[in-house]
Amino acid sequence: MKYGPAVLLAWLACISLSAVAAGNLSSAPLFAATLFDLDNKPVAFAAYQGRPLIVNFWARWCAPCRVEIPELVELQTRHKARGIEVIGLNLESNAPAVRDFAKAYDINYPVLLTRDAGIALLQALGNPKAGLPYTVAINRQGEIVASKLGAMNKAELEAASAAALK
Repeated sequence: MKYGPAVLLAWLACISLSAVAAGNLSSAPLFAATLFDLDNKPVAFAAYQGRPLIVNFWARWCAPCRVEIPELVELQTRHKARGIEVIGLNLESNAPAVRDFAKAYDINYPVLLTRDAGIALLQALGNPKAGLPYTVAINRQGEIVASKLGAMNKAELEAASAAALK
């Protein structure tokens, strides 16, 4: 039986994502966090509970993050109506610099600064070495259903979105 390139790409995306068994990792530290918007105003991440989320940890100095951002922008555009919410969690503290960067890259999803909480959040969400970029998919029940260390391509983001929507 022959499979086309699209089917093979989707299959590879599914196996490259780390599926996380329910209860294996908790999203509780993330939903308990208070982060900061690009105007330095505090934002309780709990406001995002009950939504399917693609949460992407990144920094301006991270080259793979810069490569991944256009895919996240496209994902937000394609799937916003389906209820998927992309959230960018930046590990920096300089809100004006991150705001300028977000504008230059046409980021169309919320970007929040983690400030000093970033490394601990990365570790609590299954990334013990705190490498970037790091993405977790969270379903409506608040369960982490997929994660990946490293830049995600379109097929991987589609697989993570599908897992979050289940």
